[in-house]
This record gives sequence, C-alpha cells and structure tokens, in this order.
Amino acid sequence: MSIHALFLNCSLKKSSEDESNTEALIKEVSSRLEEKKVTTEVVRIADYQIGYGIVDDAGDGDQWPTIIEKIKAADIVVIGTPLWLGEKSSIATKVMERLYGSTGITNEKGQPFLYNKVGGVVVTGNEDGAKNAISSIVFGLSHIGLTIPPATAAYWLGEAGPGPSFIEAEGHKHEFTMNQVQTMVHHLHYFASLHQQHEIPVQE
Repeated sequence: MSIHALFLNCSLKKSSEDESNTEALIKEVSSRLEEKKVTTEVVRIADYQIGYGIVDDAGDGDQWPTIIEKIKAADIVVIGTPLWLGEKSSIATKVMERLYGSTGITNEKGQPFLYNKVGGVVVTGNEDGAKNAISSIVFGLSHIGLTIPPATAAYWLGEAGPGPSFIEAEGHKHEFTMNQVQTMVHHLHYFASLHQQHEIPVQE
C-alpha cells in the first residue's frame, strides 16, 4: 500500500522570498520518509489566499478548499511552524482554525475526514516556546480527528535572543533534533501503515 505525507509549512514567508528555516527541518523529515517509499508534498501556506473563519470555505477566492483536497489525499499530515514571541505563527493558528471549521466534511463512512490519518509537528525558532507550540497543535489535531502517535514532533531552537536560525546554524547536525526526526519518521510511518490495515470503526 502506498503512503502519502503532506507537510503544511506555516512560515510567514512566501516561496518567492527567503528560504524557510521551517521548511529546511521539514525536509529532514520528508527525505527520511521518502527513504521508506513514502511520497511527500510540502505546501507553503503563505503562497495561498486563505481566508479567516471557522468554515470550510470562506468564499471570495478562498483557496482553503484546495488545501482540503490535498489533506484528503494524505495519510500523514504534519504542521510546520516557526516561533514568534514564543508562539506558533499566525498562519499556523489560521490553519488550525480552518481545520476546525472543516470537521463537518466526512469520509465515506460518515466520520470526520481527518480520521485514519496520522499527525505530527515541526517547529523552528530562535527563542523558547517550542513545547508550547507543539502542545497546542497536537491537541488541536487530535481533537479534530487525527491520530497522534507518540513522539511525532521535532524542534530546533537557537540561543536566546537574535542569532543564526536553523539553516545558518547547521541545525541538521544537531544530535537531539535529528534523533527526534528519526523517531518521528519511524512512528509516523508505522501508524500510517497500521491505519491502512485497521481503520477506526464507525461508532455504534
């Protein structure tokens, strides 16, 4: 069975702007998933017009329905976010709000469409707040239907105050973070495979 992973990069930068440190860490995860024959796609949310609201379609050119179709096709969904003022990005907050507003969309069994998908989180930043952002996103993903395996989050933090970010600091050589990445990949792959064989039964 094929497995597909979708990464939603909630960097504040568009693809046409500077390289995303968050995407650099995402690629550490995606490349290892690809070694396990998982297909991957990274979506830079800032490249899309995403409206505000707890809805699945905000109208007026809202491109969130396009993101929904990508999520429907995925077995693994990972949210990537930078930290600003110790919090997940404003775009990550918007994504979580729109996901919550889309829970009325169901699969062929009538369950929320996020059922039988596994979730994870990637965080980068120059300041504290990674565990705060992870806990917020992980709760949200679990609450709306995704399965959250153990240890499916990876983060990298620079020193306090201004300083080099993940790419410049060669965060891909950071032993703790790369161990998190390896564990995350192992668990995402295992639980995605498990769900393909054993879907969540319909509640009686």
